Amino acid sequence: MSDLILFWHRRDLRISDNIGLLRAREQSQKVVGVFCLDPNILERDDVAPARVTYMIGCLQHLQQRYAEVGSQLLILRAEPRLGIPSLAAALNAKAVFWNWDVEPYSQERDRAVMDALKEKGIQFLDKNWDQLLHAPEDIYTGSNQPYTVYTPFWRNWSSKPKAAPVESLHNAVGLTEAEQNVAQQAGAIALPTAKDLGFIWDELVLAPGEAAAQARLEEFSNYAISEYKEQRNFPGINGTSQLSAALKFGVIGIRTTWAATIAALLNSRSDEVEISIRAWQQELAWREFYQHALYNFPELLTGAYRQALKNFPYENNEEHFQAWCEGKTGYPIVDAAMRQMNTIGWMHNRCRMIVANFLTKDLLVNPQLGEKYFYQKLIDGDLSANNGGWQWSASSGMDPKPVRIFNPATQAQKFDPEGEYIREWLPEIRSVDTEFLLNGNISEQERHALGYPMPIVDHKQQQRQFKALYQQQTISTH
Repeated sequence: MSDLILFWHRRDLRISDNIGLLRAREQSQKVVGVFCLDPNILERDDVAPARVTYMIGCLQHLQQRYAEVGSQLLILRAEPRLGIPSLAAALNAKAVFWNWDVEPYSQERDRAVMDALKEKGIQFLDKNWDQLLHAPEDIYTGSNQPYTVYTPFWRNWSSKPKAAPVESLHNAVGLTEAEQNVAQQAGAIALPTAKDLGFIWDELVLAPGEAAAQARLEEFSNYAISEYKEQRNFPGINGTSQLSAALKFGVIGIRTTWAATIAALLNSRSDEVEISIRAWQQELAWREFYQHALYNFPELLTGAYRQALKNFPYENNEEHFQAWCEGKTGYPIVDAAMRQMNTIGWMHNRCRMIVANFLTKDLLVNPQLGEKYFYQKLIDGDLSANNGGWQWSASSGMDPKPVRIFNPATQAQKFDPEGEYIREWLPEIRSVDTEFLLNGNISEQERHALGYPMPIVDHKQQQRQFKALYQQQTISTH
């Protein structure tokens, strides 16, 4: 009889194109999945109900996938450093395999699990990367340092050959009935609903699970990817992949995703289409750049990367921050975007940049407050991508062009020229003439009649103030 190997799923909720899972299957036919509902994550104050609901949906699908290949996915609700080794010991597992993660807490947790497994004489895989096309230590500068600027990172990263998708789990053997009873005594439970865990979210804008992600990737790479470069910045158009949640939870493999872009390139019939596909490949590289950055510089989570912004004198006006959170700033494009996120748990990427820039440059609020609010709402909230995006928008991160100040009216005119997006999310001002809807020059009388607030700040004035403060900080840190 084959030795049992437990495969601990975390951000890889799939049985296809999963490197660690394949390695487990290569060593034994008896491979059983386990997922641990970690109180250290679920009891934090920045967990989005939409994200937990999506994750539970993905786990339901993963349980079905395991059943299809002859095994099962066990669920624990415990601290992993206690739950995983206890379960493995109770079942006499030969080994526990899993895929590595870039996040600081994940690495700390994994080391604790490794130590506990070592004590029990149970084997494990060390540093097995699955969520990246290239491990962080494989992409270094000529002087053997991690990259801190995207463009040279992209040149190096894109020049390296990418691994092909790996074989799916197949023909596995699960636990016997007696072993299932042992697993239950060791803490295995039925998969709870998001509501059971205390998270209420009614409707998912993105369908969970491996099959839904695969279908979404196929649809995008067959159609929208060919116009991605032109259409990705327009929030009123469905021009992005909407795969961010699937990639965050690993319901689709990054090698599978990359392979789809290569297939699209092979089928492309024009330079324009090829440029669009390359633009999406660059977005995948941005995602990996931020993952490498977080792995190499975990201090990014506690504040600014750039010295000049480490002690920036943000005003942190609480009323302004609340108005921003609720989509009541009086700036239509900003408010529409915030209402979109509050309502469906997702926001268009162009709008993420607009609202983050507005919070930090117009309202002079610390980006960490906005970063946390995003994390409390987003279905695709990913620590490295969220942090990287906020640092980029706040001019505090790894960026050779540090000061970008967006004019909300200009952004609206350029990327929502007909006002369709604003009208969708701000129905109270739907009747306003498009020109004024975009430039925000809506009279006080009309705003009052429609129940829409006056602008809480003056953009030009705030722009001047931010620039003056930024200049002072830059001088004082040199």
